[in-house]
Amino acid sequence: MHIPSKFKETNLDTLHKFIQDYPLGTLITSIENLIDADHIPFYLKTQENGQVTLQSHIAKANPLWKTCSEGQEILLIFNGPNTYISPNFYPSKKEAGKAVPTWNYSVVHVRGRIHFKHDSSWIFQLLNDISDVHELSQNIPWSVSDAPEDFTKKLVSAVVGFEVIIENMVGNFKLSQNKTESDYSGVINGLTHSESSADISVAKQMQNNQHAANK
Repeated sequence: MHIPSKFKETNLDTLHKFIQDYPLGTLITSIENLIDADHIPFYLKTQENGQVTLQSHIAKANPLWKTCSEGQEILLIFNGPNTYISPNFYPSKKEAGKAVPTWNYSVVHVRGRIHFKHDSSWIFQLLNDISDVHELSQNIPWSVSDAPEDFTKKLVSAVVGFEVIIENMVGNFKLSQNKTESDYSGVINGLTHSESSADISVAKQMQNNQHAANK
């Protein structure tokens, strides 16, 4: 992935937070010269030794765990909000007319090695971890233990867990950092007044970056 220096993000805390905010990853594998992609939610796990891994599971009906070799290198892509940026947002356009459309987006690429887990206790713990994180916003959080035990055991036996040992992680946060302060604010203003949820989400990201830079 080509990343201009202004858009490159390598701070691990920032990248980890991004994955936690946008956990649906695209798992890309290359098997016998065929490229395949699976879209899977991930759980960012900090081990006792401080190592950070990415965990998830797939249905046993998914042939990935049979076709992908143990320890094989894979690529994960996590996408954040993205949207079209109109030249009309830039105050500089009114002055010189030198402006063209672009697209703002944020993405994190993770390269690592995949390891499959068949132990039912490992899978059960993963299901607990994932549901606990995503149920936090519920008035009455659901728990795996809320389901009948025999039902849960049947579900666990129907899936294969896996863990990605991270070798490299980088972000490409293209959010108008290459624009003047005036044009940057103009983009935020234009997106904020949109009715599109994607526009508003990108505007919030840009605002957060602006606040961080001014600290």
